[in-house]
This record gives sequence, C-alpha cells and structure tokens, in this order.
Amino acid sequence: MIGELPGNTLDLYLDAAPWLLLGLLAAGLIKAWLPETLLSRWLGGSGPWPVARAALIGAPLPLCSCGVLPAALGLHRSGASRGSTISFLIATPETGVDSIALSYALLGPVMAVVRPLAAIVSAIAAGLLTTLVPEARPALSGIPVSGGCSGGACCSNTLQHEPLKQGLWSTALKGVRYAAGEILDDIALWLAIGLVLAGAVATWVPPQALAAWGSGVPAMGIMLLVGIPMYICATASTPLAAALLLAGVSPGTVLVFLLAGPATNLATLAVVRKEFGPGVLAAYLAGIALSSIALGLLLDLLLDGYGIDVAAQLGEGGELVPPWLAWSSGVILALLAFRPLRKRLLGV
Repeated sequence: MIGELPGNTLDLYLDAAPWLLLGLLAAGLIKAWLPETLLSRWLGGSGPWPVARAALIGAPLPLCSCGVLPAALGLHRSGASRGSTISFLIATPETGVDSIALSYALLGPVMAVVRPLAAIVSAIAAGLLTTLVPEARPALSGIPVSGGCSGGACCSNTLQHEPLKQGLWSTALKGVRYAAGEILDDIALWLAIGLVLAGAVATWVPPQALAAWGSGVPAMGIMLLVGIPMYICATASTPLAAALLLAGVSPGTVLVFLLAGPATNLATLAVVRKEFGPGVLAAYLAGIALSSIALGLLLDLLLDGYGIDVAAQLGEGGELVPPWLAWSSGVILALLAFRPLRKRLLGV
C-alpha cells in the first residue's frame, strides 16, 4: 500500500493542476480588473447579503477546491469580507456549470437541481457561521489599498485599478504576475503538504469503501470524515456519486459526499487556517458538516415522501480533462512554483 502513495499523490496533483492554474489566472484578473471599492461594495460589510452574493457568484464558476484557493485569497485581499470569502470558497468548488451538466447526465434531473441549490445553502450557512468568530488579527492584504503606503507614494506591488488608462493587457499581466508570485508563494507549501496527506487518505481509505454504508446520520458522518480531507473536484466526484447510488447508498448520503468532498481538502484546511486563524477554520468545518448532514437528511425525507427513485435516473459520462492538459498544467505549475525559473520567465 505504501508503494501506491507516490502514484496516488501524483494523480491528485495532475487532477488539481489545471484548476489551480485557472484559479491563479482568475485571482490575477480579479485583482487587476475589479476595483477594490467595487469588490468591497459587493462582498464587503456584515450581514447575510454579502455572504449570499458570494455564494451566488461562486456557484457557477468551474473551479475545484484547490483552484478556488487563489481566487478566494485574491477576493479577500481586495476587500471581500471574511464571511463572503468563506462562502465563495465553499460554493465555488461544490458546484459549477460543468459539474451541473455532468450531474444531469450521470445522476439525473433531481440531483442536478438539488446539488447546486444545496451548495449555495451550505456556503451561506458556513459563511454566516464564520462571521460569529471574533477577529483574531487584522485581515491580510497582499496588495495595499489606496492610502495604505507611507508618504503618499504607492508601494511597488500595488496594482492600479485603471485598466482603460494602462491598457487591458498590461493590467492583466500585472495581475498574473501578482497571482503567480505572491499568492502562489503563500499557498504552494501548504498545497504540497495537503496533497501528500490527501494522497495518503486515497491510499489507505479508498472511496469504494464508502459503498459499504447505506444511509442515516452514521453513514453521513463517515462521508464527512472521508470527504473533508480528500481532494476530489465537483466534476470528478460525480461518477463516484453515481457508483455509490448504484451500490445502494441513499441520495442524501451521497449529497453529503458531493458537498463535503469538493468543498475542502487538507490543502484547503491548511490555507484557511493560515489566512484566517483556527477559530474560522473550526467554524468553516462546522458549517460544512452541519449543513451537509441537514440537507442530506432533508433530501432523503423528501424523496421517500414523494416516492422518487434517483437510482433509476442514472446515466453514463466520462472524463472532462484530457491527460495532455493535466500533464502540461502540472509542468507549468511546477515551473511557476520554482522561484528562480519564475523570476526568469515572469520577472516575479
């Protein structure tokens, strides 16, 4: 079993690499093109509305739990509130336009509708729960806001949000350099540690073992214990969910896995703790766990009450990311994470 660890870790890395690059690109463009005042107005402030908006914005985006990390950090450091950032961090990997389409093909129309709605609800619940945690330290800011530099001069790493004056491409390039530099430096070590630990989970706790559990709170608890540390994106979790349904696992229990598995992994947990502190991490996990189980129980109750057989709606699907894209993305990401080469290529 130990001999399988390197291969499983490499597989996880290749699965994550395309989405990590996409997330880094999104983080750079968010920082470059969206004014901080606009982000603060959309996702800043207290109360449920910024948290709900973050969930609605993140739900359709096709980013996994690793790919959303740089995008979420970019939002937070651009003025998004803590609750909004956590809501975005949960809603985005739990669902997306790609996984919704695949859910319809593999899991049927009921799960295709329930899955994104449940993702939005769980994200809002967890985001609101984290707002109850007192601020342990000032929010981090990778790029100072206007007026944050001493002497009235702008710091060298500050992006000017004037894309029309500077040109769209030059502004975008500055954002990409920021994402490939500062954000990647912040998360690279924790992602590496998390992916190795997730590979260990995949090695010693194979997902097929979950099919031995049926329904109810104990089964949902097992799904949480295995799904939270595991790295699996929303798209990749869909075929596994179909297999679990065919094996006799209840739709509500499968929903818990579809929410908890893509929403987080050990790499995400490490980065959340580093960025927000242990109190927010605890609220983040509690929000995912409580909302996932509540929604899973509600789904089983409704399906039993209306006599709907989700297993009869299952279909077939395939992989969406070709191997050549996974390998090329993995090589590019490794080169960017290697600072001397990155400085030579991008100047950061």
